[in-house]
Amino acid sequence: MTKPIITVVGSFAVGMTLRTARMPHFGETLLGSDFDMGPGGKGSNQAVGAARLGAHACFAGIIGDDKLGEIATDLYAAEGVDTTYLTKTNAMATGVGFIILNAAGENGIILDMGANKLMDAAFVDQLEDQIRRSSIVMSVLELPVAAAARAMAIGRRHGVRTILNPAPAAPLDDAVLANVDYLTPNETELRILMGLAPNDPTPTEELARQLKARGVGTLIVTLGEKGALLCAEGDPILAPAVTVDVVDTTGAGDAFNAGLAVALAEGRDLLNAVRFANCAGALACTRLGVVPALATRAAVDALYRDNFSSSAT
Repeated sequence: MTKPIITVVGSFAVGMTLRTARMPHFGETLLGSDFDMGPGGKGSNQAVGAARLGAHACFAGIIGDDKLGEIATDLYAAEGVDTTYLTKTNAMATGVGFIILNAAGENGIILDMGANKLMDAAFVDQLEDQIRRSSIVMSVLELPVAAAARAMAIGRRHGVRTILNPAPAAPLDDAVLANVDYLTPNETELRILMGLAPNDPTPTEELARQLKARGVGTLIVTLGEKGALLCAEGDPILAPAVTVDVVDTTGAGDAFNAGLAVALAEGRDLLNAVRFANCAGALACTRLGVVPALATRAAVDALYRDNFSSSAT
């Protein structure tokens, strides 16, 4: 089978992770453990995840011409990610993120997206031929909204399916949403997209209906251990999560989006694509770190077969 082409207009940042029992209070010093430093950034993670699942993944982004940027180029060479549209700059440093994990595997993250901030609509315009020949084009909001929006618009112009993972959430005009075939917020991001507080008590299903009505093709709200809520035509459908022993949830959303893109590009229907994505997301929770936890195709297929009656195709 010909590999689907997944183009990710995305972000790269080096993640620095520490484990500690709880988050520190301001002015407090806590002892941590298990320090880890490695490649991250939502777009980069999704490109690597798609490559491990068997796609031809092309990552388009901007990194600093510095030592942290070398982590990106080494990663893509090892994972077989196409870097034709990866740009180095001296104007800003490579992005970086600081991650704190508690004993339950929950995380808090502080980001400085660095060179990613330089991406704009003009940069994305250079990708038009690449997007045109893609099966799926994806983007995230660790970039300026104008860049992500242009990727969606170019995809729509050429009939290429578009996936926008609106993380971290930012206000989006209806004109941007109209070019999104699959929007994949989590419950907190859904509320922010609706202009609400992150902990607003309005039921998720009600908010999903409201956001879907603003012009999104298909809305998929990730619900963590509960699975994902699918809002396409008709009533929303819950695709339950699969059960795993959770170690670290940091990269689960990126793994989910990679799995969704690959499954859709290979021709699965929406429900089975989300089931496949749930398996990819679940496996990402079983190991410490993000890139080390992104699953291989064999592992996701095995978990899919164990949880669903039909074989993965």
